[in-house]
Amino acid sequence: MSTDPESREEAIKRLTESASAMEARNARQISHEAAGQAAAGQAWRIIADLFGGVFVGLALGFIVDRFAGTGPWGLIGGVLLGFAVSVFMAWRTAQRLMAQAKASGVEPTSVPFDDDEED
Repeated sequence: MSTDPESREEAIKRLTESASAMEARNARQISHEAAGQAAAGQAWRIIADLFGGVFVGLALGFIVDRFAGTGPWGLIGGVLLGFAVSVFMAWRTAQRLMAQAKASGVEPTSVPFDDDEED
């Protein structure tokens, strides 16, 4: 059983093209997953900024109350100040991310609502 060398080369060429197409599809899928992981990491950073500012303000307010004897006013002021600082930090992080997205040429879009909860 001899095979035609020309058909063998064509088969190898077809297999090479299929492998290249598969590699390109997998690379695109991996880059899409990596982008999703990076976005999730940035979202966690914004959440940490929000909680961290409040907790730091709470701690500073507690210290002021402890040493100055100002009652609950140090805690109240610390929490309010911490909240204001954390909102500012989260806003600044979001603005920086938007600027990076625009600089990379990708226009940020909003995330569509998840309608899968209608089970």
